[in-house]
Amino acid sequence: MKKMIILFLITAIILTSTPVFADEEDGFIIVMDTVIARPFGLASLAIGSAFFVVTFPFAAISKSTKKTADTLVGAPFRFTFTRPLGDFSDSYMDNRKP
Repeated sequence: MKKMIILFLITAIILTSTPVFADEEDGFIIVMDTVIARPFGLASLAIGSAFFVVTFPFAAISKSTKKTADTLVGAPFRFTFTRPLGDFSDSYMDNRKP
């Protein structure tokens, strides 16, 4: 009986839900962003963070730590985590702090 109630509820939820229609091109771009671009951005964030640790003493001497941090860590972070899915414009770069 419990299985019948669960099956009924699942069927009711599926049949009453509103389908989301997306343009095929937008769907493809979003999928490619999720499968290819986000993992690439995450990898570049990890590599950039490692390079920032290595270059930090030189950046501190030249007083360019903010620019170095933004280039090596901030930009990949914004690309990976703050950019909307499927948006490859540079508008996410406007969110950086001076």
